Amino acid sequence: MASLIRNILMTFLCVLLGFVCFSNAQLSGNFYGTSCRNLQTIVSNGMRQAVNREPRLGASILRLFFHDCFVNGCDASILLDDTATLTGEKNANPNRNSARGFEVIDTIKTQVEAACPNAVSCADILALAAREGVVLLGGPSWAVPLGRRDARTASQSAANTQIPAPTASLSTLISMFAAKGLNARDMTALSGSHTIGQARCTGFRNRIYNETNIDAQFAATRRATCPASGGDTNLAPLDIQTPSRFDNNYYQNLVARRGLLHSDQELFNGGSQDALVRSYSTNGVAFRNDFAAAMVKMGNISPLIGTNGEIRRNCRAIN
Repeated sequence: MASLIRNILMTFLCVLLGFVCFSNAQLSGNFYGTSCRNLQTIVSNGMRQAVNREPRLGASILRLFFHDCFVNGCDASILLDDTATLTGEKNANPNRNSARGFEVIDTIKTQVEAACPNAVSCADILALAAREGVVLLGGPSWAVPLGRRDARTASQSAANTQIPAPTASLSTLISMFAAKGLNARDMTALSGSHTIGQARCTGFRNRIYNETNIDAQFAATRRATCPASGGDTNLAPLDIQTPSRFDNNYYQNLVARRGLLHSDQELFNGGSQDALVRSYSTNGVAFRNDFAAAMVKMGNISPLIGTNGEIRRNCRAIN
């Protein structure tokens, strides 16, 4: 009874004070222990097939999870297609023409449904798939707490305002992550996800043509495929050294002033995160440990649990 009253009071305080509340106590690593015992194997196999076909998909799925969690919590709202009655998040500015990998989640969901009908949420599949993508590209593993349910709504407006932009300053990054219950160390560790994946020319053009805290040879290399005008969708690796390998080279790049995005280089530009970036650049183990811990923390942002939300049969549409 006392614990129930305590939980009610905590929920009330979270709502009253606008806190982002973590629900790790309600999520469980063994949530599907009886209802879908082979879940993690199915997700792992699905991601292995996808990443073997296109290594970039590991980064794409990780980005989907990040963009999902930062908009009203990790509830698979990013997976919803637009309909006549629902405006999804896929066409929000941070996602339009850049969010990808949806078909990978569709395929895994179909396989999960065949094995465990109406049991596993799309939100949990995305959380597991994000981890598997990191592992397959050489990154750390972590225990994923499970039990999330799927949203029946989406918010394009929240996606437009709550996902950090590639032009964000350090202070903006710190405050936007803090709004989700993530501290500056979490933010710097999670930014290390840019050790994999690619960015579009439109996201870094201003940096390579107009900024001064950038290695001249690196800028010249990037300008070769990102013209001053046109070529907006031309791609460049976020990590010039090992673009398909999850390692700490991203931080070495920042120290060498070879961060591709403005928001990347902000982590090492005479500010509060310089020391941590230097530490990660020489201590890959510390980065891996902090990244894994921060991923668990991010995955616990405001999940729908209990009878909230639903278990979607199709990740693209509410039931």
